[in-house]
Amino acid sequence: MSKRPFHLAWFLSQGYGPKTWRGMWPGSDVSRWMMPDLFVDLAKGMDRACFDYLIIEDSSNLPYTYQGSHDTYLKYAASTPKLDPAVLVPYLAQATTHLGLVPTLSVSEYPPYLLARLVNTLDHVTEGRIGWNCVTGSNDGAAQNYGHDRHRPHDERYDVADEFADLVTRLWEAWEPDAVVLDRENHIFADGSKVHAVNYEGKYFKCRGPINAPRSPQGRVPICQAGGSPRGQAFAARWADTIITNAPTVEAMKAYREDVRRRAVAIGRNPDEIKVLFLAYPIVDVSMEAARERRLIEQADAAKHIDMQFSSMSRITGIDFSKFDPDQPLPPDLTTNGHQSSLAKWIGKTPRSLAMSLATKQGIDYTGTIDHVAGLMQEIMEEVGGDGFLLFNGLFDRRYIMEVCDGLVPELQRRGLTRKAYAHKHLRDNLMEF
Repeated sequence: MSKRPFHLAWFLSQGYGPKTWRGMWPGSDVSRWMMPDLFVDLAKGMDRACFDYLIIEDSSNLPYTYQGSHDTYLKYAASTPKLDPAVLVPYLAQATTHLGLVPTLSVSEYPPYLLARLVNTLDHVTEGRIGWNCVTGSNDGAAQNYGHDRHRPHDERYDVADEFADLVTRLWEAWEPDAVVLDRENHIFADGSKVHAVNYEGKYFKCRGPINAPRSPQGRVPICQAGGSPRGQAFAARWADTIITNAPTVEAMKAYREDVRRRAVAIGRNPDEIKVLFLAYPIVDVSMEAARERRLIEQADAAKHIDMQFSSMSRITGIDFSKFDPDQPLPPDLTTNGHQSSLAKWIGKTPRSLAMSLATKQGIDYTGTIDHVAGLMQEIMEEVGGDGFLLFNGLFDRRYIMEVCDGLVPELQRRGLTRKAYAHKHLRDNLMEF
């Protein structure tokens, strides 16, 4: 038995957009994908299963990197369209009682004060269940939507993010916890001596403050981060409360987690306060054969629509993969101002092999019965040492929600691997519970 339970979260891959329109179980409301219904069902299932949080991926441009056109992206609804995740959060909050909700909000797209105020408001109305997925923006198309020609150089984006996170957390904490006194007899709503201007002047940002709302239930909400590059990892070690990462082997998972913890100790943080969650795409069914058949169907579909995978690879790196021979290894001198950690893993491999491995989520294969997959997850966490898994499926349907939340997770709970009930009201406290 695992020494301590591990955490579960869900990565809403492809964001608040169409999910089931091409699937085998599309549901009756394919044309109503923009309504919150499917996502409310997911959040309810996760609340039942005592997940820590749901993170809503986002980007704010219509990609056009592949073949210099947006046509392929629109053909498949690949990484587009996406609606604003901050609008979805209150619907999910009303349908649940404990689940943490983590919208993606980019430091390249929000002014710090606006983001601080939005997150503070969401934390108030959810009674302390909000997190912030802090991203830096990597696709120049998004930069152009906000009036810039291109994004800043990769590492400088994290310098900006460091300053941004510093300012935002100061704004969140500008009201002392007991500033609101609500003294009706003496007609004092808040004690002005306990509300402070931040008067921030940095290299990139300037802000007077304070925020014009009281400190929210969590104050400094949990920050989630996904940087895989050395500079991204340094940022995460400083600011992140939970990190999402993809590692193809148990050895890589262990090495990544140990590196993050080492970096945290080096800057004086308690490494146990950073929860590293590893992406996992389980396919569970009543028999090993049935689960494997579903995986094979997905692989066949990916091979048939390989341009969809190439378009995704192009978007992630800012490199047009239509220009390469699919069956020749990528040249070693390729560079990107986009996702450097992704490109570094791809050099020397053929675009076709990369496309197939991306499409079929190659790496550790979480395919099988609930008993098999739960056992595999148990073995992995015992070897890695923590902290949990971040489940994802870019095209999930209601059947998939039930299979995971009412099939796989109850087996994990039966084995004592994940929580059976929430111990706390706030997201931060549930994250730090073990």
